[in-house]
Amino acid sequence: MPARMRHVRAIAVVMGATSLALAVSLPAQATTHRGTGIERAVLPAGDGWASADGSTTGGAGATPEHVYTVTDRAELIAAFEDAGDAPKIVRIAGTVHGNSDAEGTPIGCEAYQQGGYTLEKYLDAYDPAVWGTDEVPAGPLEDARAASAKLQAAAVNVNVPSNTTLVGVGKDATIIGASLQVKNVSNVIVRNISFEDTYDCFPQWDPTDGDQGAWNSEYDNLVVHGSSHVWVDHNTFSDGDRPDADQPHYFGQVYQQHDGLFDIVRGADLVTVSWNVLEDHDKTMLIGNSDGAGASDRGKLRVTLHHNLFKDVKERAPRVRFGQVDSYNNHFVATTGSAYGYTYGIGAESKLVAESNAFTLGSGLDRAKILKKWSESSLTAENNYVNGRKTDLIAVHNAGVPAEQLTEGAGWTPTLRTRVSHPLVVPLLVGLGAGAGKPLVR
Repeated sequence: MPARMRHVRAIAVVMGATSLALAVSLPAQATTHRGTGIERAVLPAGDGWASADGSTTGGAGATPEHVYTVTDRAELIAAFEDAGDAPKIVRIAGTVHGNSDAEGTPIGCEAYQQGGYTLEKYLDAYDPAVWGTDEVPAGPLEDARAASAKLQAAAVNVNVPSNTTLVGVGKDATIIGASLQVKNVSNVIVRNISFEDTYDCFPQWDPTDGDQGAWNSEYDNLVVHGSSHVWVDHNTFSDGDRPDADQPHYFGQVYQQHDGLFDIVRGADLVTVSWNVLEDHDKTMLIGNSDGAGASDRGKLRVTLHHNLFKDVKERAPRVRFGQVDSYNNHFVATTGSAYGYTYGIGAESKLVAESNAFTLGSGLDRAKILKKWSESSLTAENNYVNGRKTDLIAVHNAGVPAEQLTEGAGWTPTLRTRVSHPLVVPLLVGLGAGAGKPLVR
């Protein structure tokens, strides 16, 4: 193929009286080189669940015409579509904005508004003093919100095909406001990228959610949905310049524009998550999306988490349903004053093994809340250290939360580990090596 793809992509969405062209004719860059070093790296043997049953190679076998360098959203989509399921290496250079025009220039939420929607009108229509608290919003303004949200989704959601290595170039490769969808595919590697602020312009108010109602939003920075053999390594996930703590409150609740940072759901399987930073977020990582998904999730959701930093995340680090999840040599940090709910969520039929991890909890934060029981399930939690002291997490939880007793013994023993370090050195190792822009050594 020529050095530059001649690729035309047009997405025209017309809703109500207005329309927004999200992408137009574009020549997406295709760097015709072979790719070297980390771009062609494969998951080492024995490195977590993604190394089982054939391992994970991503686009390591890409031919030169299927090695791309992209600088904006349109080029990213064009590269994925041009190569299809052929092995491919897609290199992120600089910053890619999910909410952007055809030239890659960031756009605001107003560009997606349909049917006369504005936040002010929506707040007026569904103020509990006007709408009440017994029913989910309905009517013209809710229809306009849904239409606006559909238009944004067409821009924000980016589907990653099979046999792909998506890798950041240098130390500053960043994706802002896009939701990478690894959905119903296989053999994907994602490395060395900062994922920031995948925000929902149009959260829905639900007065029936909980005792006081809540704002509910869409989009994760990265989601692995029904896919297998996925390796996510040396990335950074955060809310960027839009932390929840800075968001306004409407109807007494935070105007929540973020969902998860990185979720693994709906029958996904054989995933290794290593040397990442996940920070400053509420609903961080969900493994298994529903208690009712047992038919599709049993025997799947096998995930390994190692050498990751979870810093000042409120909950779900991760919350687990059904899966055999091996979490070892991670560092969990909750600083004084942070909104800390729990670290590990023990959900329906989960089989979590949490071993040789380090926890650094600020003053006043309760060790008993490291574990949170959602459903009757057992877990293994051995050789974990809290603030430098070996701690039996299950015993501490059961003593501190007597109404929610946890049972020891996940019923399986992980074998797919390349190395296990002493928990006392884990903060140093993870601090030096985790996150985007760090040396990608194994």
